[in-house]
Amino acid sequence: MPKLVDTTIRLLSQEPLAGKLPTAEVLRVAEILDGAGFACLEVSGGGVFDATVRRRVESPWERIRAIKSRVSTPLGIALRGRFLVGSRPVSGDIVSRFVSCAAENGIDVFRLHDPLNDVSNLTEAGAAITSAGGAFHAGLVYSPGRTGESDMLVEQARKLPGLGATRVLVNDPTGALVPHKAQALVTRLKEASGLPVGFYVQGSAGVGLASALAAVDAGADLVATAVYPLALTLHRVSGESVAESLDGLGHATGLEVAKLWDAADLIDEFIGDEPVAQIAPRIAVRAAEYDLPAGLVAALEVHLRAHAAADRLLEVLEEVGRVRAEAGWPPLAAPIGQILASQALLHVLEARRYGSVIDEFRELVQGGYGETPEPVDPTVQRAVDLLAPPHPVEEPVTTEDVREQAEGLAASEEELVLIAMFGSDAEELLKVVRGRHSRESVLIAEDADAERGERIRELVKIVQESGVGEIEIEDEGMRVSVRRADEPGPALAVPVDASVEPVETAATAEMAAALDGIVRIESPMVGVFYRAPVPGAPAFVDVGDTVVPGQVLCILEAMKLFNELKTETAGVVKAIHAENAQAVEYGELLFELEPVPQAPVV
Repeated sequence: MPKLVDTTIRLLSQEPLAGKLPTAEVLRVAEILDGAGFACLEVSGGGVFDATVRRRVESPWERIRAIKSRVSTPLGIALRGRFLVGSRPVSGDIVSRFVSCAAENGIDVFRLHDPLNDVSNLTEAGAAITSAGGAFHAGLVYSPGRTGESDMLVEQARKLPGLGATRVLVNDPTGALVPHKAQALVTRLKEASGLPVGFYVQGSAGVGLASALAAVDAGADLVATAVYPLALTLHRVSGESVAESLDGLGHATGLEVAKLWDAADLIDEFIGDEPVAQIAPRIAVRAAEYDLPAGLVAALEVHLRAHAAADRLLEVLEEVGRVRAEAGWPPLAAPIGQILASQALLHVLEARRYGSVIDEFRELVQGGYGETPEPVDPTVQRAVDLLAPPHPVEEPVTTEDVREQAEGLAASEEELVLIAMFGSDAEELLKVVRGRHSRESVLIAEDADAERGERIRELVKIVQESGVGEIEIEDEGMRVSVRRADEPGPALAVPVDASVEPVETAATAEMAAALDGIVRIESPMVGVFYRAPVPGAPAFVDVGDTVVPGQVLCILEAMKLFNELKTETAGVVKAIHAENAQAVEYGELLFELEPVPQAPVV
């Protein structure tokens, strides 16, 4: 009898849904799903750790413990081989300590795959999982584009029993594994490994569901799903649909589908009316056409728009395919897919190939992440070596390397591991966690004023991006009217006390949350904030400086591309809210300017 795994909690805890549901509601969803009859609830992974550390609201370990205390269903985590939950390989010391911490906090099932399908990279983590008493489910990434893809996966599957794996998982991040190929691959993997086979697939237009049914028919006994709202928006397999379909085909799952609809109703209360996933239908179409993850295509379009080159998306997608072939046909799982896409984007924007090479691509080509499925193109290998000669091999950071700097901040092994993996971001998170116990007020991220400001920004965005002329809401004594100006330009946000007549006060795009004469400049993208053009150079601006329209305030780095952020307003810099090299979110406050009547004479 096939069983289902639910990934809803993990998806709710990572981008683009992180923070949409309060933690208390996520725990309620977990309690509902606990009674549905799933084989496992996958509650964490690389995206979850990244989102929670950067948001600085709670420790990712806290969330695992909170869920474990409320459910009896086994909990799972998704790991990326030697990368674990990060974007760079970590030391064997970190691998063993991380797995031990995960097991102690309540993780029972470890879904482990290597982004290059180099199963030798699973050795250390596999041994740690076995030692901790966890279930080791070894994943193989299906990512088409060359001949012999299935043959290579079958060859790797033969090695997995020797590593201690208890199950082989087919992982398809692109939705390219169509039903007949899924059926054939599952059959071959089961015969080659002698292990049970599970199926994790993404895909729009029903392909994922059809492939899951075919996989079960071929002998797969585990299928990953998500509740309907998330399956619909994030291109996953719906638990409701697959359970009812399998039951009707004579493969009873034992799942109580009514519980899933209860969880869907609760989730709909928070995201039912929001376009949470920034994946337009045309983006999904291009992703399917080019066999790429939809989220990766969406990210590429965002960066092209930032460079006024949105019309070059197809050119970039074709270049991704060429770069992938030249780099030895690595799969498109994170973070490898992002590395290939960043290099391809650089080629198109610079109008030359391999004129520049990002560090991560150099490391991929030079073998720093493991062995690629095919040899790297010799010409590309030579070009990369000339541009960036092989660096001396640096040993990854261990917990002992950071123990001294973490003294007084890391109070446990799990916190020490966080600092070793996420550096200053983890340190800031732990400071917030410590601060919780020293004040009575709630976290800034949950303050009423911050929440209202975020809602105002969302309303402005809706008016700017749609044909709506005006929106007005009233909530707890405050009425906000957002209207489009008669002439082309930014929307106007007008907060009004509900007890008095509206006041005609407007805010520009730079002042979306500013109504006190101060211009608040927010980040237009997710990225890394740099105050200077290069390390050691003077900052673009300092507090007290006078700036003029068009002046550069900072650089925002995203996908290895550096974007200048310029002011549209003349003024005096009153405050800078981000530290140099700090990761910032979309809409995060960066600068406050005090406007001046006119640009100063220079």
